[in-house]
Amino acid sequence: MQIGRFRLGMRTIKTALAVMLCILLFHVTDRGSPLIAALAAVFSLRQDLTTSISFGRSRVLGNSLGGLLALIFYYIQSFFKNDFLIELFVLPLFVVLVIVLSDGLNNNSGIISAIATMLLIALSIPQGESFLYALNRVLDTFIGTIIGISLNGAITPQTDEKEKQIKEDLVVLRKKEADLNKMLYDVRKQIKDQTHNK
Repeated sequence: MQIGRFRLGMRTIKTALAVMLCILLFHVTDRGSPLIAALAAVFSLRQDLTTSISFGRSRVLGNSLGGLLALIFYYIQSFFKNDFLIELFVLPLFVVLVIVLSDGLNNNSGIISAIATMLLIALSIPQGESFLYALNRVLDTFIGTIIGISLNGAITPQTDEKEKQIKEDLVVLRKKEADLNKMLYDVRKQIKDQTHNK
């Protein structure tokens, strides 16, 4: 559905449904705040199942790396009795570590999700909480990712909608091609005129 420049598409609806399912699941299971799971679901949803699965792999690897570093951070912070300087210096160091490791693992598309996962978990653990609390927040990211990918597989856009999008894209491409051809013609004409005037 489109009103002027504003469009309500299937991906928008699926994103809202994924957030709703996270909230509902966490409410029914009394799991606590669905924040991390809902964000993971939103990050995992893409335009179609194939892209979601491809991005999902990257997201799972990013979640694992970010979650592992958040757990390590939890232990370091507990050892130093939640000292602010540990948070101030170790978390930025871990951001660098996430980027270097992700790049080394050829998971550049998962860097943002890995950093987001690590920071969300590390900065949301209340003082005095146990390792199990931190581990559950890591699990929350996987729950959200699974919900996002599953929803994308369950609800696929109608073929008509895909065909319509392809036709719209072709119209845009043809216009750009015409603009490029006109620019090329103008450049050739200028070169020809300059050569002719000499």
